[in-house]
Amino acid sequence: MMPASWHLSLWEKIAYALGDSASNFYWKTFEYFLIFYYTDVFGLPAATVGTMMLVTRVGDAVIDPLMGVLADRTQTRWGRFRPYLLWFPIPLAAAGVLTFTTPNINAGEKALYAYVTYSLLMLMYTAVNIPYTALMGVMTPNSIERTSLSSLRFIGAFVVTVFVQKFTLSLVLLLGRGDNARGWQATMILYGLLAVLMFLTCFKFTRERIVPPEDQKTNLKLDLGTVITSRPWRVLFVAVVFVLASYAVRGAASAYYFKYYVNREDLLGWFLVVNGVSNLLGIVITPWVAKSIGKKRGFMLSTGTGALLFGLLYVASPSNLSLIFGLQALSSFAVGPAAPLFFAMYADIADHAEWLTARRATGLIFASAMFAIKFGAALGGWVIGLLLAFFGYVANGVQTGNALRGIGVSISIVPGVLLALATLVLTTYELDERAMLRIEADLTKRREPLNVPGAS
Repeated sequence: MMPASWHLSLWEKIAYALGDSASNFYWKTFEYFLIFYYTDVFGLPAATVGTMMLVTRVGDAVIDPLMGVLADRTQTRWGRFRPYLLWFPIPLAAAGVLTFTTPNINAGEKALYAYVTYSLLMLMYTAVNIPYTALMGVMTPNSIERTSLSSLRFIGAFVVTVFVQKFTLSLVLLLGRGDNARGWQATMILYGLLAVLMFLTCFKFTRERIVPPEDQKTNLKLDLGTVITSRPWRVLFVAVVFVLASYAVRGAASAYYFKYYVNREDLLGWFLVVNGVSNLLGIVITPWVAKSIGKKRGFMLSTGTGALLFGLLYVASPSNLSLIFGLQALSSFAVGPAAPLFFAMYADIADHAEWLTARRATGLIFASAMFAIKFGAALGGWVIGLLLAFFGYVANGVQTGNALRGIGVSISIVPGVLLALATLVLTTYELDERAMLRIEADLTKRREPLNVPGAS
């Protein structure tokens, strides 16, 4: 029987999910439109954009563990992680608007402006999203309840994902009134306002129920050692890097694929909606998948099937829209469970680390998850930029046959190979359900009576 204090109400789960909804106004805009915006609206060369994605995202990813350490050491009447959902959403919204503002300056100054504003945006995103992600690890100690929370979180995320995918370009046209640069700026103002409201709701209606052991002393070296020496952490880190690199390449390639390869840019929104809805359906079944075959096997089934279906898109001719959309639906459904499963697995790793070392570093471990996500996204952004440049892509021009082949490879073969690598890496992950039940039982005995802060 689950103690009542471990149970999360549906409303608290929804409030937590709204935090990821807010985050995805930014993350999905990055994933699907940022590189396209920089090349076709802002006016930067594809190779410059690819290099910028790698440099800025890797630099930002390095900051993630520092943010996790800071969050672990934050002590307020609201808890350790919730305060950041109050302090940083407005600066994040402002940085988003600046990033999607196109100044009237020369090419060199534009590149510098892009580096500075995008770096600022990712710094603010980190300041909100690392504590938000870590919050899941301290809301309840129950592994099954956390899987449910993670699944609902991603339902909230993908509702916004579908909105961003379908309506972003339409909003740019509507709000810009023919001026795409102004349209992007106005769209990010709207997204920023919505995100602020959602983050504040998440702050207001969630609670932190797990705190580090009372005798735990601040020791950065020990905390880093707890994470780095964990074999499950290392395995999951590498797998997540490959998964996010796959998503980043495929997501960024979508706009080019429909504009130049399919010659139906008007269908891009629907293609992305199919992705979002199918992903959502995959997420909905995640608790059932985890319960039936376990988180590890569920993750491997998700990425392995997705790898095959991603690769098959390469054989679809530009005129075969039924096959293109059908493969999109199947592949997006297949990979749907991967994200909620790996976040639930990171919560398990936090418990495993505490079980082994009697030290809890929830913020640092979840920061490392975001490090993996951002490093994977950086790797994917760099790869798509290099692929476009290598195959001879020319922004807003007529593409050669070689450039079209490059776009086709970028949306299918490359992301498929990356997912296959993630599946292979996961074969060595050792925290199965039996191990977690034993760990959960031992930690429960240590924590009794459960220390629940009286934060409000």
